[in-house]
Amino acid sequence: MKAITLLQPQKIVFGTGCIETFVEDYKKMGLQRLFVLTAPPILPLIKEPLASLKAAGIIIETYQDIVAEPTVNDFKQILETARQFKADSVVGVGGGSVLDVTKLVAAFINSVQQVEDCFGTGFIKAKGLWFACLPTTAGTGSEVSPNAILLDERDHLKKGIVSPFLIADAAYVDPKLTWTVPAKVTADTGMDALTHCIEAYTNKFAHPSVDIYALQGIRLIAANLERAVKDGKDVEAREALAFGSLYGGLCLGPVNTAAVHALSYPLGGEFHIPHGLSNAILLPSVMKFNAPAAMKRYAEVAVACGITAGRSDKETAQRGVDFIYRLAEAVGIPDKLTALGIPQTAVDGMAKAAMQVQRLLKNNPRKVTEQDARDIYNSLY
Repeated sequence: MKAITLLQPQKIVFGTGCIETFVEDYKKMGLQRLFVLTAPPILPLIKEPLASLKAAGIIIETYQDIVAEPTVNDFKQILETARQFKADSVVGVGGGSVLDVTKLVAAFINSVQQVEDCFGTGFIKAKGLWFACLPTTAGTGSEVSPNAILLDERDHLKKGIVSPFLIADAAYVDPKLTWTVPAKVTADTGMDALTHCIEAYTNKFAHPSVDIYALQGIRLIAANLERAVKDGKDVEAREALAFGSLYGGLCLGPVNTAAVHALSYPLGGEFHIPHGLSNAILLPSVMKFNAPAAMKRYAEVAVACGITAGRSDKETAQRGVDFIYRLAEAVGIPDKLTALGIPQTAVDGMAKAAMQVQRLLKNNPRKVTEQDARDIYNSLY
């Protein structure tokens, strides 16, 4: 068995209402200047916790203008705000974009490195400020992963930075913070989390220590996503999705994702399609493409989705693909790229751009050529 490195926050707290645990933990740390990254819809949810911190003498600067798909320039402006504030700690309360920027602000605030020089794996040179992540979607799993994504305006492509220094010091996963998430965002982010788990389990570098997280994440999300989309106040479903997303995030560091994510990056980079939606529309088509190269694994994914096994792995794997198509439809994911405003004339450019994401394509169980990428995109017209 190959050696594998499992890196995760020193502290992971899970449970409805655990934002209060964050407040109490922070008060004990002796830090004084907290830079908070969040978004306007979340502010009412964190008003009381922030007030409690301020009452304890903590000086807080709140930044709430993060766009859905932050660019390198967006990040640099936020970083300068944090530097001017002289933050000694950072917390992100939000979805994946908020958490990714949080991680990068903490890493670069006292660094002479430029963020655009660190795209790829292992280029950040040192640990930055103490930081914590509180996700409000279920979701990207960014709260426990060593990854952060930015849109590089130079070539209109989303790019990843991967480093052990991007692992949060603490993650507080409070399902209550997801209760007010709209149905569409619940669907998109839930499908993203499901993609993390499926791509980790069927990955060329899949590992037994990560398979445990991936399979349980698949079980939880497959059984509860439609419920949470239909009723955002379904506490049991929300908790299950938050757990599934957390498990997906724990897969990202040691194993990571593959072709679905690689093919989704051009959708976000050029057409600004939200990350979760980009993955969701591509997932079943890529599963169908990959299955012949990892039939047993895809059959096991199908069973984890709650599907009754067929007479062969091939039949079971196909049932799994069919289930993902049905689930996507049930939660409102479109099945055509035209529904996202992406013309078929864009396919060649997207295929070329996707080929640049070898960091993820190398993980895919089946080799993806530029023509394969075109074929997958074209199947969605």
